[in-house]
Amino acid sequence: MKKIENKRYERLSANSQKRLVIESDNVLHELQNESEDKITGLDYFYDVAGKFARGQLSAQEKKKYIATNCVQVPIELIYAADAIPIRICSGAYSMSQAGDGLLPAKSCSLVSATFGAIYTNSFPVDQEILSIITPTTCDQKKKLSEIPTGIDQPFYTLELPPAKDSEEAREYWYRSVKKFKRKLEKITGNRISRRRLKGAILKVAKAQQAFRNFHQLRKEQTIISGTNAILVANTFFYDDIESWTRHLNDLISELKQRSDRDQTVVENNNPRLLLTGSPSIFPNLKLPIMIEKMGGTIVVDEFCSSNRLLYDTVAVDEWNMYDMIPALADRYLKACTCPCFTPNPDRERKLLAYIKDFQVEGVVYQSFSGCQLYELESLRISRLLEEANIPMLYVETDYSPDDKGQLATRTEAFIESLKTNQHN
Repeated sequence: MKKIENKRYERLSANSQKRLVIESDNVLHELQNESEDKITGLDYFYDVAGKFARGQLSAQEKKKYIATNCVQVPIELIYAADAIPIRICSGAYSMSQAGDGLLPAKSCSLVSATFGAIYTNSFPVDQEILSIITPTTCDQKKKLSEIPTGIDQPFYTLELPPAKDSEEAREYWYRSVKKFKRKLEKITGNRISRRRLKGAILKVAKAQQAFRNFHQLRKEQTIISGTNAILVANTFFYDDIESWTRHLNDLISELKQRSDRDQTVVENNNPRLLLTGSPSIFPNLKLPIMIEKMGGTIVVDEFCSSNRLLYDTVAVDEWNMYDMIPALADRYLKACTCPCFTPNPDRERKLLAYIKDFQVEGVVYQSFSGCQLYELESLRISRLLEEANIPMLYVETDYSPDDKGQLATRTEAFIESLKTNQHN
């Protein structure tokens, strides 16, 4: 990506990146010191997050990089084009501040931070980004390509249908995925062959299997804090996929051993919470950290930056191109519970299933200021949970630390009310 050559840009970029390092280090310090009973397998993921903040992740030689702006980008196609996907959705307040001066005042923090990262070239690897892929799941994100900044922005819009349950929607998305395949072949100069796509699907499937094992282990016992689980999933955005999978399997083995010894970092009598809504992305773990400091335990989340990121896999019947592409398209459409789709009953079913399977006692719904999709959907989810007799705390926040006092008061009161219900 071409950088702007002026003093304002250089000053903003340098200051934002310095603040990002401080911000990330503070969050990692909180996580690493949350318990004296240390889980050593988390050290790898802390290290990846720290290197990400410093832009020190090792670039893979002779590889081309494609930035993704949403979980709905079929990364298997990127791997099959012999390129590396890097998700650039930002959770940094420092990047949000950088983007605030370029976007309207009521823009979502995640969108402002992501644009700030793009504008200041704050990517986790010092490598050329061939393209920034933005699905049409978010109205604000898809308009970023039209913001005049002076940067040569190689955006590509990946079109999703507004619904997902009709045959017309499936065919529309299928054509979008095929078009995306051709685009990747053009910008990378590499043909996506049957052999390469099969290998990419299997490579991602290994990571997805490890994540499902991790998810199942958390269902059986609260052996790891929800905040650390979110961080582990977040690092998948920019880590080497095979290294991430290997270290997640190592972490699972350690957690199983701890479980066998009844060794846990979580108090078993803490209220069991589900966290959903606008996604928590490192280093913006403000709300998850606060919840668990106040005595709640996040046993599961329904974030596109965590559980929705990796749980579902591609179901292939025959390993030929005519079967793999439709199967890949189905995985990214049918399993998605993003509120961009209307109607969206799958999200209701998934939330109720999580509540039952993880014995959830309360739900915390996070909505970033300016995020109309999650804000509007909260009304329907609130009614759903009321009918299921599950208490819900709705939290509207942003990346700024200024509202921590108010959030702490509300979160503590909610958790105390759940503790009172436990004794009734």
